[in-house]
Amino acid sequence: MSLVNILIVDDKEENIIALEALLKRDDINLMSTTSPNDALRIAWENPISIALVDVQMPNIDGFELVEMLKANPRTKDILIIFVTAISKEAKYAVKGFGTGAVDYLYKPLDPYITAAKVDAFIQLARSQEEIKAKNEELQSYAIMVKNSADIIATVDPQYFRLKSINPAVHKLLGYQPNELLQKSIVDLVIESEQQKFRDKLSSIVNNNVSLAVAEFPFETFDKRIVWAECRITYSNKVLYLNMSDISPQKSYEQDLIKSKEAADKARKSKEDFLASMSHELRTPVNGIIGLTSMLRKTILDEQQSKFLDLLEVSSQSLLGVINDVLDISKIEAGKFSIIPKPSQVRQVINSVFDLLKYKADEQGIELILEIDDAIPETLLLDSLRLNQILLNLLSNAIKFTARGFVKLQVVVVQRINDNVRVKFNVEDSGIGIAEDRLDKIFDSFEQAESDTITKYGGTGLGLTIVKKLVELKGGDLTVASTLGQGSTFTFTNWYKVTEKVIQPASINVVEQGRLEPFNDVNVLIAEDNLVNQFMLSKMLKDWNVNVDIAENGQKVIDRLNENNYDIILMDTHMPELNGYQTAKHIRIHFAEPKRSIPIISLSAATFDHEQQQALSAGMNDVLSKPFQPYQLHEKMKRLLDEVPTLK
Repeated sequence: MSLVNILIVDDKEENIIALEALLKRDDINLMSTTSPNDALRIAWENPISIALVDVQMPNIDGFELVEMLKANPRTKDILIIFVTAISKEAKYAVKGFGTGAVDYLYKPLDPYITAAKVDAFIQLARSQEEIKAKNEELQSYAIMVKNSADIIATVDPQYFRLKSINPAVHKLLGYQPNELLQKSIVDLVIESEQQKFRDKLSSIVNNNVSLAVAEFPFETFDKRIVWAECRITYSNKVLYLNMSDISPQKSYEQDLIKSKEAADKARKSKEDFLASMSHELRTPVNGIIGLTSMLRKTILDEQQSKFLDLLEVSSQSLLGVINDVLDISKIEAGKFSIIPKPSQVRQVINSVFDLLKYKADEQGIELILEIDDAIPETLLLDSLRLNQILLNLLSNAIKFTARGFVKLQVVVVQRINDNVRVKFNVEDSGIGIAEDRLDKIFDSFEQAESDTITKYGGTGLGLTIVKKLVELKGGDLTVASTLGQGSTFTFTNWYKVTEKVIQPASINVVEQGRLEPFNDVNVLIAEDNLVNQFMLSKMLKDWNVNVDIAENGQKVIDRLNENNYDIILMDTHMPELNGYQTAKHIRIHFAEPKRSIPIISLSAATFDHEQQQALSAGMNDVLSKPFQPYQLHEKMKRLLDEVPTLK
């Protein structure tokens, strides 16, 4: 607590000493003088709250001193108490109060009365100081409100009429403040949002909310729309609003929304195109691969066998290009999933090595495999994607190595408890990569040199896919190369050690290598592609299956109305009614047991959401084209064993 300054003015020193002794306490600061002129100086230089002034003094008496103090703005608020020994007649009291005194003390001073009066005026002085400070604070707030760039208003909580509003309303909404007083602030909001704004204000009042923030569009005097962020406070039965112009942010936000909608539309168009392309390309490739497999079962001479070999290599090469493009598209669309599960890592590595060994032998290249003994038997990983990474890196190394070697080295570089950091090193003695091209080889459709595609073929997507797969798996991929001497690609990642995997049972085949026939099974094929119709019907007839064919979804419904089938093989892309629509129709409109007939989607779809769409439409399983005969046989057998046949 600050000290209260009290000034004592008396021409007699002994009177000053007596008063000081009487008034002395810790919360006041006493100043004294015997000279009226010196008293004026002290009052000017110090914040005096109370002055005890003797009336009878030579030269300038107490009345004259007080008149001078009251005449000065700096000292006019001092509380004056006259100390006098003259008569208590009314005329002297009137004169003293007329000059500005607040009370009298009469000599000889009564200690109790003097202390009590001075204490009361000390409290009054403190109150005046507080009021003065509050007034100054309010004046500062008033200046701030008046000059604020935000609209600041007080609102009646019952009818939402404006009680006060600052000049910022003219700049933001084009209205003069006095034009809006006693008008509803709700009317300033655009008409379509007025009820919502009224409900918001009512909720704040009814729930006694101390602070709320909301955004609303306001209409200006010249009919423009201005978005404002409203910070609303409810206190002492008054609504206080502070409104900031957020139109630029809203405009930017709306632009972002439009951009996102455009991007989503473009992404959807791209996905639709890729889905269509996948179907249109993979469907004929499925036919080529299937027919090639069928031709191998016929009697062929040596030249015809070689032709089939070339046809198979070409179709697999085309399928690889299609898969590369689709994989890149799925990764960029964020639709590419990594699914780790316990896998025998040595088996994955050896399968890739064995697959490429013959290719390396054909080119006269030594393919070397070195696996660290410390590699655990089973790791938690996505074996399909690891296979894809290693296959791309090794086949790339073999392609660009004319002579010498390609080596795959797998080592454990760090182990912490059940986690191991494994390094896969693919080294070759091939053509190498120029230093200035090292940072470009992972870009889509890029090659080390401009004539690489002409000399070696390929799409330039293999290393791009590898890099993106490695990043999705949380690993690191680096490359070191010397032109003309070879390259080394290094892929490292952390894996969790898991328990040994129990391998699923192999498919059931007869001794001659042919798939087991089905007995008395009727299958409806829904397929609009003639080649696939022929291939599927031939494959199924080899399994002793009775086959009917429908070219579109409507004919599927017609056939199912007329006949009983044990299973439907349904292409998803068909005219009139597609596979999804047809499956939904069967599940909704047919009675049991036809309603529950097993349906396998034979689709060229590669996107996860397309496969999920097939299952959501009511199909029991999905088999993506191209597929091997045993894959279809396995799915058919499982579903036929689960569901009774329709007889």
